[in-house]
Amino acid sequence: MIRRMILILIVALVLTSCGSPAATEAPAATEVPETGAPPTEAPATEAPTEPPAALPEAAETSTPQPTQALSTPTDTPLPPLALPTEIVNAPAQMVWDGTPTYLGESLPGYVFRVTYDPDLWALTTDQFGFPALGHRDLPGCVISVTSGRGLPLSMTVEHDVLDIGTMTFDVGNVFENGVLKFVTFTGGDGTIITGFAVNLEMQEDECRADAVRVITTLRSVPVSQATPQP
Repeated sequence: MIRRMILILIVALVLTSCGSPAATEAPAATEVPETGAPPTEAPATEAPTEPPAALPEAAETSTPQPTQALSTPTDTPLPPLALPTEIVNAPAQMVWDGTPTYLGESLPGYVFRVTYDPDLWALTTDQFGFPALGHRDLPGCVISVTSGRGLPLSMTVEHDVLDIGTMTFDVGNVFENGVLKFVTFTGGDGTIITGFAVNLEMQEDECRADAVRVITTLRSVPVSQATPQP
């Protein structure tokens, strides 16, 4: 009996000295990283930007176009030609040499030549700077070089033919409002083709007759034989 009591006592002392086991440290709570927004909340989206209001279009303005004034052609007489003084003891005949006005239909290396009476005609330049013969007794009667060109609608042309020996001239009578203004002569000798215009302002018949006598003397000469003109 006494042994049993001693055994119980020893067991109780052993148990008391051991004590209860230390409490296990609870693992640290894992922090949940912040996502910036609750999981149940939809991510924020930017509000749609409204397009800028269209600027009002500037009202179209029309620039007035200048009105072209209609001009009525007027018959403005050209100033009279400045004729050189008469030559003292002039020869009975003088020559006028010049470049053919139809070069494409003329042989190269040749010029035209007409013969005139220096007592009736004077070699000068017309109002446009081209060589011309001016009548000394008939103001406005002028022989000048010309070629085919257009005419105003107010003018009409009547054609005729002038045969002089081996030469043939196409004659164009140019009228304006029924009045004969000038006459053209186009022809040659087979080597050159050239054109002349005869302006008529007064005494048309006498002017035309004197001009025809000059134009029908037309012939071609080599450039090397051309007479220098003043």
